[in-house]
Amino acid sequence: MHATFPLLRDTDFPVIRRSTPDTLQVNLGYMCNQTCQHCHVDAGPNRTEMMDARTIDLVVQVLRERQFTTLDMTGGAPEMNVHFRRLVTEARALGVRVIDRCNLTILFEPGHEDLAEFLAAQQVEVTASLPCYSQENVDRQRGDGVFDKSIAGLQKLNALGYGKPGSNLVLSLVYNPQGASLPPPQPGLQADYQRELLAHFGIVFNQLYVLANMPIQRFGSMLISKGTFAGYMTLLKDNFSLHNLKSVMCRTLVSVDWQGYLFDCDFNQMLEMPLHLPSTGSMHLRDLLERDITGAPVTVADHCYGCTAGQGSSCSGALAA
Repeated sequence: MHATFPLLRDTDFPVIRRSTPDTLQVNLGYMCNQTCQHCHVDAGPNRTEMMDARTIDLVVQVLRERQFTTLDMTGGAPEMNVHFRRLVTEARALGVRVIDRCNLTILFEPGHEDLAEFLAAQQVEVTASLPCYSQENVDRQRGDGVFDKSIAGLQKLNALGYGKPGSNLVLSLVYNPQGASLPPPQPGLQADYQRELLAHFGIVFNQLYVLANMPIQRFGSMLISKGTFAGYMTLLKDNFSLHNLKSVMCRTLVSVDWQGYLFDCDFNQMLEMPLHLPSTGSMHLRDLLERDITGAPVTVADHCYGCTAGQGSSCSGALAA
């Protein structure tokens, strides 16, 4: 795989400083039952990096003592971590909002057959990857048969109340473009998803999050192989919006890797660009128990243009209305 960081390191991206953090986004490990083309984590079935029990305990301690309001769990497939359910249960007992970034097909893997029921019982918000409402496009990007399993997963979640009007079980979908282009406007695409999924499969959901593909890891390497990396970076920079700097996720989110080290966002984590204070080096979860990172500078590189181009992009979708 081609290294992308050398092409991103030298940057003219504006300085960003942190606000008070409220979201702890925890990567529970890189193991996944899928291998998607757009994956910025390079996750897959052969990855062995997984967060251990001691670090899970530290996550819970930080949630409790630093009063984070949201735990956002990602991977890989976060549910493949053996401590996943314990972390969910303990975080919910603290009154923390919990988000599971779910690939949907995990709901049918051996040992996870009751996962949907567990998530519903704990009132976990499900943010599910579905890069298109077309079978051809999804299977091309994520593998043969993934679309049918994803639809079955969404129907299973709907049957439990997820996404239904009046329900407190939140179901969000995530869209990524097929290639080196900016995603279309979020409101219009959400209406398309709602119409097509309801008409063909009886599926309902709460909102669609539209995310730009980041020029790092597997997707960035593919761009380099095709000779389109420079063109994609030009596209991102030409569509930079200063307004989006006000609401980029790195202002209030702390990303935690499987070993407990801290980053400004999940993308910086994959590029090994750690969160740090001016007087410190790399920071660990245990440092959050003693240090305040409010006001600290965010570590930036050229990939940050991916979050600020056009309508903007974050883990909660477009930044601009």
